[in-house]
Amino acid sequence: MTGKKITIHDIKQAKKDHRKLVMVTAYDYPFGLMADEAGVDIVLVGDSLGMVVMGLEGTVGVTMEHMIHHIKAVVRGCKTPLVVGDMPFMSYNTSVREAIINAGRLMKEGGCDVVKLEGGVDFAPTIEAIVKAGIPVQGHIGLTPQTASALGGFKIQGKDALAAKRIVDDARALEDAGAFSMIIEAVPAPLGEVIAEAVNIPVIGIGAGPNVDGQVLVTHDMIGLFDKFVPKFVKQYTQIRPTIIDAMKAYKQEVINKTFPAWEHSFNMSDETLAELGKMIQK
Repeated sequence: MTGKKITIHDIKQAKKDHRKLVMVTAYDYPFGLMADEAGVDIVLVGDSLGMVVMGLEGTVGVTMEHMIHHIKAVVRGCKTPLVVGDMPFMSYNTSVREAIINAGRLMKEGGCDVVKLEGGVDFAPTIEAIVKAGIPVQGHIGLTPQTASALGGFKIQGKDALAAKRIVDDARALEDAGAFSMIIEAVPAPLGEVIAEAVNIPVIGIGAGPNVDGQVLVTHDMIGLFDKFVPKFVKQYTQIRPTIIDAMKAYKQEVINKTFPAWEHSFNMSDETLAELGKMIQK
């Protein structure tokens, strides 16, 4: 799926072709550019920016204005991936009308290709209304960070048969409502596989095992840039944070030692111009 702008039809086709989908997060222009160059299928501008970029304790404090600001930056860097804009807490919870308006804002003002919102059976009517308004929707079930406190915290979901059945029902409700794909977070791997087989739209996992239709990770987690906590389902492919800190420390020491900037980092002036300037200053 490289060389052309990826669409929701490409995402749906990937499941039919049994090709795994690759999804990462980005919150600004540089990371959007890197995700684009890496050739990922989907870039999520997630409300996780509240924690990994803004330093909040959770996602609840993220606003529509925050999301639009960051989506606009990411879109400038992403020419090929499908860009997903996360609908923040309480932007779709109060009424269907408000949900449609806010979903439209993310697309019109932010420029994302599709929106994502959390919730299953209870939010199926909202998703259906947004889709009918012409806005593609990606669902999000299992552990839903915006309502994590109601779920008992950031814990694995669907561990017993009844809870697992509810998540399967959520997945089917999302498909019936017209969602083109869904994220399923923090469920046992066998349940992830059951859900992927239960619906005909792509199921992208984060902590849902290998037998789903694709994977998503928070980029700052997978590169070791955010280390406040590392979820069990995260694999760190590099540790960039220590490298950045070491570079800053080296810079600090060179400034203190007066070894930076050296002449090669400085702009020069001819002796004649300098002499003329000296005469002008003395007058």
